[in-house]
Amino acid sequence: MTADGALAMSTLPANRPERIAETTPPPIPEVDEGNADNASVTFSKFRTNLSRHRTQLSEHRTQLSEHRTDLSTFRTSLSTNRTEMSMRRTGMSFQRTRLSADRTLMSVIRTSFAMIGFGFTLAQVFQKMHAANMVHSATAGRAFGIALVVLGCVMLGVGIAYHIAFMRGLRGIREDMQSQGLVHAQTGFPVSFTMLTAVLLLLMGLLAFFSMSFDVGPFR
Repeated sequence: MTADGALAMSTLPANRPERIAETTPPPIPEVDEGNADNASVTFSKFRTNLSRHRTQLSEHRTQLSEHRTDLSTFRTSLSTNRTEMSMRRTGMSFQRTRLSADRTLMSVIRTSFAMIGFGFTLAQVFQKMHAANMVHSATAGRAFGIALVVLGCVMLGVGIAYHIAFMRGLRGIREDMQSQGLVHAQTGFPVSFTMLTAVLLLLMGLLAFFSMSFDVGPFR
C-alpha cells in the first residue's frame, strides 16, 4: 500500500454536523389595513425574519453537502486502496500458478524417473542372470525394460513440452495485463529449476536407452 493510501485509511472525515433545532417560520403578522405605513414596516420585518430562517437552513445544507463531499473523497480513497490490493493479489496469483505448474512437472518427473529406473534395473538384472546361466534368455526382460525406459522418456518429453507451452501462455497473459496497467508484475519469472531437472533426467533416460539398445554410452 502506498503512503497516500495509508494516509487516506487513517484520515476519517469529520463527524456529521449536528442537526439544528427545528424552528417554525415566523407567523404572518396581523396588520391594520387602514394604516399603510405601519403595515409596510410590519411586513418588512416579517420578510427579514423569513430571510434569516432560510439563511440558517441554507447554512445547514451547505455543511451537510461538505460532509457528503468528505465522505465521497474517503470512499474514493478506499476504492483506490482496494484496487491496489486487487492488483497485487492478481500478481501473486500468477506466481502461485507458476508454482503449481512446477509441481505438476515434478509429478511427471517422479513417474518418469520410476519407469526409467525400473526399466533399466530390470534389463540389467535379466542380463546378469543370463550371464550367470540362471535363465536361458534375457531377451524378454531386456525388451520389457527398454520399453519402460522409452515410455518414461516419452512421458517426460510430453510433460516438458506441455510445461513450456503453458508457461509461455502464462507469461503472455501476464505481460498483456501489465501493459494494460492491471497488474504491477514487479516479481520476475525465474528459470524453473524443476524444468532443468526434467531436461537432465530426459538426457539420462536417452543415454540409458542407447546404452541398452546399441550397447554404447556410459550405461553399458
